[in-house]
Amino acid sequence: MVESKTELRVVGLLSGTSVDGIDVAVASFRIEGDELTLTPLGHRELPYPEQLRRDILAALPPAECSAEQLTKLDTRVGQAFADAAVTAVAELADGRADLVASLGQTVFHWVEQDRVEGTLQIGQPAWIAERTGLPVVADLRVRDVAAGGHGAPLASTIDALWLRSTVEREGKPVGVLNIGGIANLTVVHPDGSVLAYDTGPGNALLDIAAAQVTGGAQHSDVDGALASRGTVRQDLLSRLLADPYYAVRPPKSTGKEYFHAAYLRKATEGLPPIDGPDLLATLTELTAATVAAECERHGVRTVVASGGGLRNPALVAALRHRVTVVPSDDDGLPSDAKEAYLTALLGWLTWNGLPANVPSATGSAGPRLLGAITPGAGPLILPAPRRQPPTRLRVTTPDTP
Repeated sequence: MVESKTELRVVGLLSGTSVDGIDVAVASFRIEGDELTLTPLGHRELPYPEQLRRDILAALPPAECSAEQLTKLDTRVGQAFADAAVTAVAELADGRADLVASLGQTVFHWVEQDRVEGTLQIGQPAWIAERTGLPVVADLRVRDVAAGGHGAPLASTIDALWLRSTVEREGKPVGVLNIGGIANLTVVHPDGSVLAYDTGPGNALLDIAAAQVTGGAQHSDVDGALASRGTVRQDLLSRLLADPYYAVRPPKSTGKEYFHAAYLRKATEGLPPIDGPDLLATLTELTAATVAAECERHGVRTVVASGGGLRNPALVAALRHRVTVVPSDDDGLPSDAKEAYLTALLGWLTWNGLPANVPSATGSAGPRLLGAITPGAGPLILPAPRRQPPTRLRVTTPDTP
């Protein structure tokens, strides 16, 4: 063991449930007392090679996937992540980084009777370590699952630290919303308690519908243009809102293994024909309504929001009819890269021997060290574990003292 460095530069990598590509960010971390400082050094969204993206989507439930397919995807995703990490070190970190953290690409989240039995993220970290020469923290969800948790949403880890001072100052709960393929909400209370869970589909059903309506020409409802031309179909919306998932008490989690093309097809069966814009308008309303219902349940009137869903003006407008939406950019974390910076934080915590889950959010039996570490080019020399975890996070700019 060695003493912790004053600064640790961590590359954070992940690909979300929308399978748009690889989000990568580099963060500089410093700690003083119980306050951890995160300085964002830059981020990128790097698209998957188109064939790889198609192959990932083709392997997701309800489709079948062989051991051969999964092995090949694990390798190819790992190589794509390695390329992204090399790019990040060169272009965002001035050629200098200490650690890579990877959340990988989720391909299956196994839920039985509201309990998570397993979860699988691919993107073999050995490829990242080989290309960068840096140690890699990966497989960050499974330990929480093994301890009885959902392994998600891990965003609660950064949210609880980042918003603690704000919540104490305002004396009321604050919500943090991420809209990826699945939407997740974190609620931080003035007494320090934290609750977080998946509220339901974010962009998942919207992306499926957009591809269907455009004959595959679009992967998403670009600028919310389709939904903006449509009218909400109340018959379909009522059917969708009756899904039992929304009545399940948190902690809970879900994914594309539940909200997929067959799910949408079944939801529209037996209804009068629904044209494309009306379908997109209805699914946009579904995401907004389910998020807002959970905010109301917890007395949350303002959400700090991030994720790809913020690029959809129709979805943002539907949300703003119900709650105040503040992009996370306003508080220092780029909304397009918040989860990549979260991943970097998870890596920093594991590297320093600190638990990286929030049991009240994930449902875990207790705090747990997360992930497995793949050595880099040299011997694996870990710092001495920190005795006390940080209790708050301050986000600064590179020029902030």
